[in-house]
Amino acid sequence: MSGLPAYLREAAEGCTLAVRVQPGAKRTAILGVYGEGEQAQFKIALQAPPVDGRANEALIEFLAQITAVPKSSMTIVSGHSSRTKVLLLRGLHPVTLQSALSKLTK
Repeated sequence: MSGLPAYLREAAEGCTLAVRVQPGAKRTAILGVYGEGEQAQFKIALQAPPVDGRANEALIEFLAQITAVPKSSMTIVSGHSSRTKVLLLRGLHPVTLQSALSKLTK
């Protein structure tokens, strides 16, 4: 789909979001975009430490709050133990997600 940033892709069930997380931060916040071109990722600082899946849980909780998508509709499809992750957000159109994220990064 043209016009979408590289970190957003349309998927059969909704859309995927490529993120770069920074666990153990002072506060949970959106930091903007990490990388350029096809390698671009949405960067999020997480207060949770990268221990026992707590950062992954915090990421899903934070995204649920800012997108109004239920946590049960989000799945980490790759990068469970990496800073670079891809999440599937079921039932959400990528343009809708792009709109929500762009309001938060301005």
